[in-house]
Amino acid sequence: MSSNYRKLTVEEIKALENNGCSCQNWDNIKVDPAFDCSRIKTTNFSGDVTLGRFDKNIQFDGGIVRPTGIKNAAIHNCQIHNNVYINNVRNYIANYIIEDDVIIENIDLLTVEGQSSFGNGTEVVVLNETGGREIPIYDRLTAQIAYIIAFYRHRTTLIKNLQKMITDYTASVTSDMGTVAKNAKLINCRIIKNLRIGQDCTIEGASRLENGSLNSCPADPIYIGHDVIAKDFIVASGSKISDGVLIAECFVGQGCELSKQYSAENSVFFANYAGFHGEACAIFAGPYTVTHHKSTLLIAGLFSFLNAGSGSNQSNHMYKLGPIHQGVIERGSKTTSDSYILWPAKVGAFTVVMGRHYRNSDTSDLPFSYMIESEDESILVPGVNLRSVGTIRDARKWPKRDKRKDADKLDCINFNLLSPYTIQKMLNGKALLQKLAKTSGHTSDYFTYHSVKIKNSSLYKGIDL
Repeated sequence: MSSNYRKLTVEEIKALENNGCSCQNWDNIKVDPAFDCSRIKTTNFSGDVTLGRFDKNIQFDGGIVRPTGIKNAAIHNCQIHNNVYINNVRNYIANYIIEDDVIIENIDLLTVEGQSSFGNGTEVVVLNETGGREIPIYDRLTAQIAYIIAFYRHRTTLIKNLQKMITDYTASVTSDMGTVAKNAKLINCRIIKNLRIGQDCTIEGASRLENGSLNSCPADPIYIGHDVIAKDFIVASGSKISDGVLIAECFVGQGCELSKQYSAENSVFFANYAGFHGEACAIFAGPYTVTHHKSTLLIAGLFSFLNAGSGSNQSNHMYKLGPIHQGVIERGSKTTSDSYILWPAKVGAFTVVMGRHYRNSDTSDLPFSYMIESEDESILVPGVNLRSVGTIRDARKWPKRDKRKDADKLDCINFNLLSPYTIQKMLNGKALLQKLAKTSGHTSDYFTYHSVKIKNSSLYKGIDL
């Protein structure tokens, strides 16, 4: 945009007024030297406004071509760059920098009220709903940094320094002016307040977006669709949120998709998360966590590479003391239809959970297992998932399903099925089973470990596997 703004001429003011425009003080309006006042119609201006060139036509879906410019709007204290198209703003646009080639049509309100950090610094209460593991979200949050903040609270100096870095960053982006970056589109939306909108972002039919950042980029744009309501949030590049999604106090990482009336609060979702129909509350969802079903609730847990079956849910309530519990389902696990886990509990990596489990178990050192309900008991079949073709299929499909196109990838992802992490768990598991066999003897029908029962034959088979 040109830096040589000038005041309007008397002739231009008269032409604008003949076009149905009005202004409290025309001296506060600055324009590009090549400004064309014929492109501005039925618009009210107030505050300090700068206007760029309007000398292009734009093509809409269906082949309709319209000239850039402003029509049927109220503009207050804005910088509007070159070849912006604004039409039918029912209330007003206030305190925004609108960059080149932006399209804004048929919206209710676009405004910044006071100073805003656009979602940065919002504390997301993950895992323990009563507090203590809050993650302050910011534009460049990664799964790794979030994990350290949530799980290393005992490293007080580390946590204090990380929190200060995020606070400093939040202060650096706090402003009383919002941005709609180049090539963004806002179409058929209602209320947009205190929102920072990145390049090539499309917002279409959203109901209410408040206090957030959409960190879109040309290589991997963000799409926000119909009837979305979001408050106190940050969305990273390449994500899609549509079809009546409700989110509050959430971070949505790169390449994620939330749709089909999904609802979430106080949760963080990292790369390639997929959430449809169900509900999330206070969860830490690592990369490739997937939930597709209406009756599925993920609550107060750490998950990654999880596939949650229909009706999967957990309980974090001790009703006299409140929702104080939390759980961990380690990477690569699956929960079958109607599965249930009572927190606190830990589930080992690449475990299949079937049935309902009330015993506060810990199988974190017994990966690649099946955990099955039988007569209200939790039965563990250790190691059996190592020989499953599904486990191999999972390991091969994840790299192919990475949706992130942004060259600046935030999360570091280890796709390997067998890594130092899982191999160490297998070594621990083998030693643990051998110890159980030694201490309980060959005559026992079942062995008990951390509230799960292991059948005699399953234990020795687990050692072999």
